[in-house]
Amino acid sequence: MALTPLLLALAAAAGNLIGAMVLVRQSRRSLGWIDTSLAFGAGFMLATVLVGVLPEVFDQADGATPLFILGGYLAVHLAHHVLTPHFHFGEETHHVSAAAGLSALLGLSVHSFFDGVAIASGFLTSAHLGLLMFFAVLLHKLPEGVAIASVVMVGGRPGRDAVLAGAALGGATVVGVLLTGIAEPLQTRGLALAAGVTLYVAASNLVPEFQHKRGWRSPLAFFGGAAALLLVHLMDVVP
Repeated sequence: MALTPLLLALAAAAGNLIGAMVLVRQSRRSLGWIDTSLAFGAGFMLATVLVGVLPEVFDQADGATPLFILGGYLAVHLAHHVLTPHFHFGEETHHVSAAAGLSALLGLSVHSFFDGVAIASGFLTSAHLGLLMFFAVLLHKLPEGVAIASVVMVGGRPGRDAVLAGAALGGATVVGVLLTGIAEPLQTRGLALAAGVTLYVAASNLVPEFQHKRGWRSPLAFFGGAAALLLVHLMDVVP
């Protein structure tokens, strides 16, 4: 079966669901592994947007392209840290109101929608870039699922609602792929928007989550993620 943006979006959506289920089941060992994947994903995403996406975006650029990159960056900041009063990736340990869970779900849904746009618009450029965008998305889907599930649960909602919130985030990614397939503005500007979104999530959301932690595991995972992308990129450009 050939890989398509829709199939990959469904696989990425499963990451949200798995992350939420891990949190609900309170598997501390799995949460520790997810923390490491967050650092690895940050390095991979940052390298992907700087080495893989932005060169393609500027190769097709016109005068408005930088504005769409900036727009994607600002849109995620608005969704995560202005409209959403309390949000961070990873497990939430402080009590929040039930309304905070809903606002976090709405804010993350904007980001998850653009995850789907990133996958689909990457494939419109090349299968190689589409796969890179898929892996960049997938690597932060697990901590994203943990984040939304924990906010929902500390707000007083049951585990079932937390899992449904993770599924809703995955659904937003699928919608992003589907709309990119039929909406001409997303087909032409989606990659620039995705570049801004991915840059924000990697540098402004994920990196601050682990850069204050002691030990070598997170830094090694972060640099390992960047190195993995560079290796894949080198294999693609060198015969």
